[in-house]
Amino acid sequence: MRPTAEGEGAAAPRLRPLPARGRVLAVLAVLTGALLALHRQVPNSAGHLGSLLEAFLPWLGVVVVLLLVLALVRRSATALMALLLPVSVWTYLFGGLLGPGADAGTRDLVVVQHNVSDENADPAGTARTLAGAGPDLIALEELVPAALPVYEKTLAPDFPYHEVRGTVGLWSKHPLSGTRLVDIRPDGIEEGWSRGLRTVAHTPHGDVAAYVAHLPSVRIRTSGLASSLRDESAGLLGRALAAEKTGKVVLMGDLNGTVEDRGLSPLTSRLNVAERGFAFSFPASFPMARIDQVMAGSATVVDIRTLPSTGSDHLPVAARIRLD
Repeated sequence: MRPTAEGEGAAAPRLRPLPARGRVLAVLAVLTGALLALHRQVPNSAGHLGSLLEAFLPWLGVVVVLLLVLALVRRSATALMALLLPVSVWTYLFGGLLGPGADAGTRDLVVVQHNVSDENADPAGTARTLAGAGPDLIALEELVPAALPVYEKTLAPDFPYHEVRGTVGLWSKHPLSGTRLVDIRPDGIEEGWSRGLRTVAHTPHGDVAAYVAHLPSVRIRTSGLASSLRDESAGLLGRALAAEKTGKVVLMGDLNGTVEDRGLSPLTSRLNVAERGFAFSFPASFPMARIDQVMAGSATVVDIRTLPSTGSDHLPVAARIRLD
């Protein structure tokens, strides 16, 4: 029998297929990265699924962390490489919010925004908590007739100026003028539904047009996100902002949407949002999203943070605005 040359007749070495679990993790990582990067491409025609995704978009970071842990446990190099995509996109979208805020400036305006809840059993305590943040302006929603005198009395020593229209109000350390109702009532909502006001605060750093708004609620249903009324109201508010003649603008309100939600694009396309801070404000018992917003035009929202819980189902938020 003739000896064969080395390797002759032996089976050629084959590359091992990737373990199924590594492939699955890699695919999930790529899909998560795609949702983060292309969330605007998710259609809103059926059940407002795009807005539903955007309402909780930062929480995809939790999915990324979970996939990272699984990839490390299973020692899947492929999954770890694939995770570079969602990690990079999440960091690009939200990483800046984690940084420290800028130092306080001489032209800063501090504002507090809070949906105080029409079922709040402690309006006086709520008012004291808000005043304790040392703001220049306090915007309140869900003001009911029984609680309004309590807010007025408690806030009066530090905030001598205030205006209320319907169920929204603004308290200020600085004089106010030119106050009027802003009609953001969607079609089909009964008369008397009044959730928007505009006034001008005469601050030491110049006049600021201050808007307070409470957009209609949204509901998560089996069919998706019910947000049509909220979206319509946001469009009406956006048109009011477009007509504003005062140079600097601050919008405060329970907008029932996150700044990533395309339903608020009539507002976010005109005004800038916080550069630092997540400040998840709802629900107060386990905050999942910031639907209480502070936005500004011709000024910069430097940072935003939550304040201690009150008698409301929302957490208050405090923002620092730099009047450039």
